Amino acid sequence: MCGILAVLGCVDNSQATRSRIIKLSRRLRHRGPDWSGLHCYEDCYLAHERLAIIDPISGDQPLYSEDKTVVVTVNGEIYNHKALRESESLKSHKYHTGSDCEVLAHLYEEHGEEFINMLDGMFAFVLLDTKDKSYIAVRDAIGVIPLYIGWGLDGSVWFASEMKALSDDCEQFMAFPPGHIYSSKQGGLRRWYNPPWFSELVPSTPYDPLVLRDTFEKAVIKRLMTDVPFGVLLSGGLDSSLVASVAIRHLEKSDARQWGSKLHTFCIGLKGSPDLKAGKEVADYLGTRHHELHFTVQEGIDAIEEVIYHVETYDVTTIRASTPMFLMSRKIKSLGVKMVLSGEGSDEIFGGYLYFHKAPNKKELHEETCRKIKALYQYDCLRANKSTSAWGVEARVPFLDKAFLDVAMGIDPEWKMIRPDLGRIEKWVLRNAFDDEKNPYLPKHILYRQKEQFSDGVGYSWIDGLKDHANKHVSDAMLTNANFVFPDNTPVTKEAYYYRAIFEKFFPKSAARATVPGGPSVACSTAKAVEWDAAWKGNLDPSGRAALGVHVAAYEGDKAEDTRPEKVQKLAEKTAEAIV
Repeated sequence: MCGILAVLGCVDNSQATRSRIIKLSRRLRHRGPDWSGLHCYEDCYLAHERLAIIDPISGDQPLYSEDKTVVVTVNGEIYNHKALRESESLKSHKYHTGSDCEVLAHLYEEHGEEFINMLDGMFAFVLLDTKDKSYIAVRDAIGVIPLYIGWGLDGSVWFASEMKALSDDCEQFMAFPPGHIYSSKQGGLRRWYNPPWFSELVPSTPYDPLVLRDTFEKAVIKRLMTDVPFGVLLSGGLDSSLVASVAIRHLEKSDARQWGSKLHTFCIGLKGSPDLKAGKEVADYLGTRHHELHFTVQEGIDAIEEVIYHVETYDVTTIRASTPMFLMSRKIKSLGVKMVLSGEGSDEIFGGYLYFHKAPNKKELHEETCRKIKALYQYDCLRANKSTSAWGVEARVPFLDKAFLDVAMGIDPEWKMIRPDLGRIEKWVLRNAFDDEKNPYLPKHILYRQKEQFSDGVGYSWIDGLKDHANKHVSDAMLTNANFVFPDNTPVTKEAYYYRAIFEKFFPKSAARATVPGGPSVACSTAKAVEWDAAWKGNLDPSGRAALGVHVAAYEGDKAEDTRPEKVQKLAEKTAEAIV
């Protein structure tokens, strides 16, 4: 995971400007601690902070075309770069590095701005054509890789991997929308990613479990492309467990490089948490080299300010989940690992959050999944990327593979409806696709384990501890006057107020606070889905336990039960028995 900063059209192109851009780029060095690069052409600057994953020796950036007239600074991975290099239009080109991203400059030479759909990967990049000083900036389909755009008073246009690199120098800025390209030639933003599901029309393709399984396996395998030590984040839930299972099956029959003789897996939680127990069980079943990491509520609270600075949000559920991931990433990096696979995106695609139990019909379920996927760049993608990159670790997310999305979002959503009468719990279509009696991917009770949101699964007392801490630091009077202090996106709980105050300290501009979404939510729902159950309107909390009547450890008034992990395990076992 690298950091990029590009400034195009500076009025002042003196040494002072160059020094300023180097200083701002340094704010991104946590993302890419391995090398720094800067290309200056007249009033245009492209800076890069590199995390070396592919071709660590020669793949430094910015990257160039053969005659060096096209310059590109990239954050991300192009999984089909070898196929593109060998394609008819590019096989005559000469390459200077083994970097997967060098192909971008050559694609531009052959196809102009219309090559983006040819890319299979996660990416954010800025490309400068010095022949006419035109440029483009592009963000991947779903927004797995972060990117921001800003405008200076001098007419300059800025692009950066994180807001902190441009917020001080830009008059206005915003999150660069995923699936878009910014073209200086054509003027402004336009969408390049237009899949069938984006219209939110209800699809009708019959469910084919083998096609779904095959497409997901390919999504995992292509993300094992690396020249450095890697692992899998394994919470023991369905999604991370499937990623680990598919990865280990492939590695056992391939010559892919590994860190030692076994796949390394990582899990974090408070001692005794549901994730730690389930993660170890899955690791033992798969035979991985498992690393169980612990943290205390106080250690998490002590990290909150750093987390908000790095993740650049005040969204409650994102901060709750980012903190343990941030702490885990530090431990992972200390072990020499630079890349991990993670399970983000599955719940949005398959309606896995517990509030989907209340979806009234397949049309509303499908529309909600579309809304959730479109918003991922503001929530789980942001968390997964920035929590890990804070320590120079790259997270890859196979569930958000373009081909897999096409298949999964093309399924008639009737199959995604939660139907207890038919034995279908949340994400049944995914569970069923990997329910192989002859060659099991996972134990039955893990395959049918109830959904736990990451911030819940690391230990229920984590969220309770955060609330208690916020209650001690935010008075009733402060919350009463919140609409005057924070008139935009006003916090409605003391926990939200606490996070917002920290965010404002780091990012005081109105443009910064506008990058964070708002609105009511229950168990991670959109505001629209809150309407599905009238009881939820008085219980607005992003925790899965707010799904009253669904989660086995749902909040009871203001309290939660103490025997939650055991109840979760029992439900999983009963569900597996029912399926069998």
